[in-house]
Amino acid sequence: MDKPLTVGILGAGTMGTGIATVTARAGHRTILRDLTEAAVQAGVGRVRQFLDKSVELGKMPAEQRDAAAAGLTGTTGLDDLAECDIVVEAVFEDVALKAELFGRLDDICAPTTLFHTNTSTLSVTAIAAGSSRPERVVGTHYCNPAPLMRLVEVARARQTSDEAYHATTEFLAGLGKVTVTTRDTPGFIVNRFLIPFENDCIRALEAGLGTVESIDQAVTRGLGHPMGPFTLLDIVGLEIHRAVSLSLYEQLRDARFAPPPLVEQMVAAGHLGRKTGRGFYTYDEPRMFGT
Repeated sequence: MDKPLTVGILGAGTMGTGIATVTARAGHRTILRDLTEAAVQAGVGRVRQFLDKSVELGKMPAEQRDAAAAGLTGTTGLDDLAECDIVVEAVFEDVALKAELFGRLDDICAPTTLFHTNTSTLSVTAIAAGSSRPERVVGTHYCNPAPLMRLVEVARARQTSDEAYHATTEFLAGLGKVTVTTRDTPGFIVNRFLIPFENDCIRALEAGLGTVESIDQAVTRGLGHPMGPFTLLDIVGLEIHRAVSLSLYEQLRDARFAPPPLVEQMVAAGHLGRKTGRGFYTYDEPRMFGT
């Protein structure tokens, strides 16, 4: 897939806007869809903010930024995705909702359209079952923040065709992503390791074993991670961490996946991380993706 495509993104939250940034930056016409005009405009604004910041930091030429911004549009109408070559679903982690959306798209999109679900905790097979063409559905979990992290986990549903799988990995390679193929199982590879580890770090903080800063330093300097768990959690967003933790806990019933009380308190207080200006750290201004 070396020619520009039309890519639809369902959901203008953190993951949706992150993926929209990636596809627009790669030169694809990108349509960001959400339920309300306010959500759509906020999402488009976050993508453009990231592109502007990339130019400011010297990571992207202004001409590429301008082309990416010109190819980005927003909509509240599902019918506006009719011409999409690929639709990436990045809505709330709910099997019924995701399956229902793909079912509705069957009557809107062409028979050749690829359907990608960005789920990181749910069954791709169950989501694909909502479509009358489940062989076109592939799991593509973009590691968060999507514009900064190169890895995408690819999970085949039981129904996924070889053609859809290979077209998906080719598309992701064109985005500059590195892919790993994983079984269709809760958490795939990354979140099976990451979520319990992050929760253990939060519990260590709750128990007074260290400060936010000292635990982050221990992990980066002692374990060689590129960033500490609290820095990463602030970028991802505490509400997203909570949702992923709860989904995995409900399916696996392993106590390490259950979000600690501190997570619940921070979400209730609106201290979600960089996007709100306060999480485990305090920031001068709210900003998405940690740029």
